[in-house]
Amino acid sequence: MLLIVVVLLIFAFFAFGLGDYLTLAALQSGRMRLVSMVEADPIASSIGFFAFYVAVTALSLPGAAVMTLAAGAIFGVWWGLVLVSFASTVGATLAFLLSRTLLRRWVQSRFGARLSTIDEGFARDGAFYLFSLRMVPVVPFFVVNLLMGLTAIGVATFYWVSQLGMLAGTFVYVFAGTQLATIDTLGDIMSPGLIVALSLLGLFPLVARKSLALISRRRNVHEVG
Repeated sequence: MLLIVVVLLIFAFFAFGLGDYLTLAALQSGRMRLVSMVEADPIASSIGFFAFYVAVTALSLPGAAVMTLAAGAIFGVWWGLVLVSFASTVGATLAFLLSRTLLRRWVQSRFGARLSTIDEGFARDGAFYLFSLRMVPVVPFFVVNLLMGLTAIGVATFYWVSQLGMLAGTFVYVFAGTQLATIDTLGDIMSPGLIVALSLLGLFPLVARKSLALISRRRNVHEVG
């Protein structure tokens, strides 16, 4: 029954064209209306956004990146960061559990080629391997959620490592959302805030890789010592 519900929810998402609302164009055109809704009822708006974000990530649907930008655009950087940090982690954990319990065979057949790499990395580095995948998203977010469900990692470990590992990247995207959603004219493209946001988006993967390499070297030195 749970599997039927999951399939129906995914079908409804595409049948009703909900993905059309999860685009930058839709965000820009509807931003002021969404901001007004938040100002009128911030609690209900926050709960609704949180629930929808969890559903999108739990069902591995497209649009999480735009929703992260939207969080910054309509809630501001700090409250947007809180909402996305917890919603993305809760949704990822639900996807992880779906993969482990209901979708194991489908995940193995669909992403089996990447499973051996995930298994080797987890066997070698344990939870630090998941942390590195979250910091530098070489493997797509939803694929990590599904494949990790087939490993031996515990649910609690998956949750806290995911939330910690995604926090920096989430901040960058939420902050970018506060700037990208306000582009109305060509002059806005050269605004200082947008330049900073785009610089962070471009530099974050490089900084994350360098940071992980430094952490890994220190771990190796400590283990040898």
